[in-house]
Amino acid sequence: MGKDGATMTISEKVAYLKGLADGLDLQEKPSKEGKLIAKIIDILEDVGFAVEDLEVEVEALTDEVESVAEDLSDVETMVFEDWEDEDDEDACGGGCCCSSLDDDDFFEIECPSCGEDIVIDESILDIGEVTCPNCGDKFSMDLVDEAEAEDEE
Repeated sequence: MGKDGATMTISEKVAYLKGLADGLDLQEKPSKEGKLIAKIIDILEDVGFAVEDLEVEVEALTDEVESVAEDLSDVETMVFEDWEDEDDEDACGGGCCCSSLDDDDFFEIECPSCGEDIVIDESILDIGEVTCPNCGDKFSMDLVDEAEAEDEE
């Protein structure tokens, strides 16, 4: 055996077994065991060819997946390069719906009944009454501007 068994392909190993079997003259002196060994070697040979075909297919698919991954990376770079160093409003130009969703327009308050935090927008503050989505209780709010509250202190 010229190559070490670990570096031989399955087909090479099967060919080696076939050579050993031929050396035993199994064809010349047919026996039940000889016929069985010959069939096993034939099946191993078929399996070896199938494995080689699968290895070729796996290599081709691996190359294709790597190519698609590289292409996707290029697309991600093109799509997201403008967004990386900008805040959301500037990234979209401020002309879409996200410009109306400033964090300043939302407020977090605590329900006096259940203690859960509720996030509301400025339009609900103008109404002055809030219904808690957790417990269903209604409560009113005193609108105190943060700047006014600091001036009073």
